[in-house]
Amino acid sequence: MKSHLIKIHALLNKTRKLDFLAPFMLRMYLVPVFWMAGTKKVEGFEGIVEWFGNTEWGLGLPFPFLMAILATATEFFGAIALFFGVAVRWFSIPLMITMIVAAGTVHWDNGWQAITDPSAPFATERVIEASNKLAIVKEVLQEHTNYDYITSSGSVVMLNNGIEFSVTYFIMLLALLFMGAGRYVSVDYWVERALYKEQRALNTNY
Repeated sequence: MKSHLIKIHALLNKTRKLDFLAPFMLRMYLVPVFWMAGTKKVEGFEGIVEWFGNTEWGLGLPFPFLMAILATATEFFGAIALFFGVAVRWFSIPLMITMIVAAGTVHWDNGWQAITDPSAPFATERVIEASNKLAIVKEVLQEHTNYDYITSSGSVVMLNNGIEFSVTYFIMLLALLFMGAGRYVSVDYWVERALYKEQRALNTNY
């Protein structure tokens, strides 16, 4: 039994040669998320400033112009940094902060779920009410439209806009904060490797 465990452990250790894939895939997953968010803010920057500052229909944040600049720059340049693997640990921090702000100011009151699902363990009264409304929408569509055609590309759903995605992205960024950009497929790795060689050469000379 012990020999089998040793063999399994040795086999698992061999997979460490591919451990760069995890941070690489996390980065590539997050790149389009923040690129879309950042570029949309750039295109509609004035509207973002108004939304950040308005207390009636917006977020009512202080210093909305500054906050809009910080959020836009963080997401735009953060996406680029994640793509190339540049200063990933450093960029993870402001990106995590944007996710905390988004979860706390935009999504918190909506509960956990991003999409309405009354069968989920975190379903709230809001979700249950939304699912009842969704049922009405489906009935109307089935009665007055070609429902099979409308749903041929996917089911009709109702957005709940909860904190689920913000928290998920936060956790992914937290993992990158501790793991870094990963070996081989990041600028960080090659810069660190070059600096290590240079430092080693200096130590050898001394």
